[in-house]
Amino acid sequence: MKKNKIALRNIAVLALLISSFIACDKDFADIDSDIINDDNATHFSTTSRDFDVIAYTKSLDPVQTNGLPINMLGIYKDNINGGFTTASFVTEVESSLINPTFGENVVMDSVVLNIPYFSRPIELDEDGGTIYELDSVFGGGKIKLSLFESNYFLRDFDPSGEISDPQNYYANMSTGIDLIDSNQLEAVPLELLVDEDGNTDLDFDEFAPSPLQIELRDEEGELTNRLAPGLRVKLDTTYWRTKIIDKEGEPELSNSNNFNDYFRGIYFKVEAVDGEGNMSLLNITAPASNITIFYTRDSDVEGADPINATYTLNFRDNRVNFISNDFTIPDGNETTGDENLILKGGQGSVAEIKLFNGDDIDDDDTNENAFEAFKNEFVVTDAEGKFVSSKKLINEANLVFFVNQSIVDGDEPERLYMYDANNGTPLADYFLDNANTSFPTFSRINHLGRLQRVDDDPTQDGIKYKIKITEHINNLLLRDSTNVALGLAVSGNINLENSNFLFDVLNGTDIEEGTPVSSIITPRSTVLYGNNTSNEEKKLYLEIFFTEPNN
Repeated sequence: MKKNKIALRNIAVLALLISSFIACDKDFADIDSDIINDDNATHFSTTSRDFDVIAYTKSLDPVQTNGLPINMLGIYKDNINGGFTTASFVTEVESSLINPTFGENVVMDSVVLNIPYFSRPIELDEDGGTIYELDSVFGGGKIKLSLFESNYFLRDFDPSGEISDPQNYYANMSTGIDLIDSNQLEAVPLELLVDEDGNTDLDFDEFAPSPLQIELRDEEGELTNRLAPGLRVKLDTTYWRTKIIDKEGEPELSNSNNFNDYFRGIYFKVEAVDGEGNMSLLNITAPASNITIFYTRDSDVEGADPINATYTLNFRDNRVNFISNDFTIPDGNETTGDENLILKGGQGSVAEIKLFNGDDIDDDDTNENAFEAFKNEFVVTDAEGKFVSSKKLINEANLVFFVNQSIVDGDEPERLYMYDANNGTPLADYFLDNANTSFPTFSRINHLGRLQRVDDDPTQDGIKYKIKITEHINNLLLRDSTNVALGLAVSGNINLENSNFLFDVLNGTDIEEGTPVSSIITPRSTVLYGNNTSNEEKKLYLEIFFTEPNN
């Protein structure tokens, strides 16, 4: 591509290109470029056409929620769908030491649960502390949060499948075959530490994430450390002494398998307390996410002061989010398409888009279907419908989705993700675009355009998303790719799709179905105009800009 663009700036090469135009099979000009257009190449003309598509809402059956890189916790008020989304999760823990020796005369100091929030520092205060802004926290209400030791064993492998098949777990608290008993998840309550005044570090009965920096102080009240905002709370020490410290030398702590069976996990349960709620995205795999037991023991040196020691429990990758909605999202019309497309993250919905009626090259030589007509307009094909040469060159191809602001009530997702719904993979355009690993909001924005807002103001209403699929269309024309259905989903992090196939959807049939992982990790919703709307200005089309010779 780059070599072609350089060559086209040379007049002699341009003349040669014109003379052999019909044999060219390269997408050599962007619609916004000055390489070939009506002003600089009289033998060519550039124009555009809109092609009809069929797009409809597809409500999802229970989605796979184990193996997620991020977990949701809380209650999200979904104004678009008129209800609430609730997300709890269970996670395994692992010991930092195998067969630990805690020492003599152990005295418990404290047990601390710590899970940092996603946050960013914005300024310093007058005392030298940092003021933070929380990221990935939705809603300003309260929730009830409870912790339990779980007695449900999270399997790594599926006993009903092949020997290496992983065990999937789903949003509806099931394995796809068996339901998970909530009594097993709530086996033993994990109490918070109550001080002499009857207070706890956090109010779990009316809990809301705090953006305040956490200050650690010693017994004299002197500041010893500052931490970024997080879910940090002291737990009652009695349970942890019995569960961990008193098991020194016992089989339960002697190896990882025994420990995982002995301590099967922790269940984070949420319940509603008001008409608002809040939901957080938690990075459970962060190095600072753990449960730490602080204690003292006798020194190995006779007569010396007791030694401070710690024992840490880390959260394992084997975690399951349980996600439920108190509303339903109806399926759309697969034949005619929908007036509105409803996209919902988590246990929600996606849209499916059929280009050219979903047709592909067939064996019917008497009738030309929509895809064959499109292909024959742009390229010369052989008897089997395979590419031979170009008639018109694709410069740019877009699907533009307008937000229906008469339904959407703010809190729109910044990004959408389009994918090959048949094969569960990103489109070719995804891999050709630039990734931004530091700031996912700005990653691959040429292909998956960010939400365009009124006056480009991040506080204003959203207008539209522009999804560029130029390479995908060129693959259909030049490389004889299959005209697959396209999926469209809300995305919490575009970069997560780089190495992931779709997560399973429990549809109750033998037909495999999946949904993008970046959609499962966000509760947000939006409504877009579909192809069946009466609003012609915002109707969904496939718009194609192309160059053709002037005959």
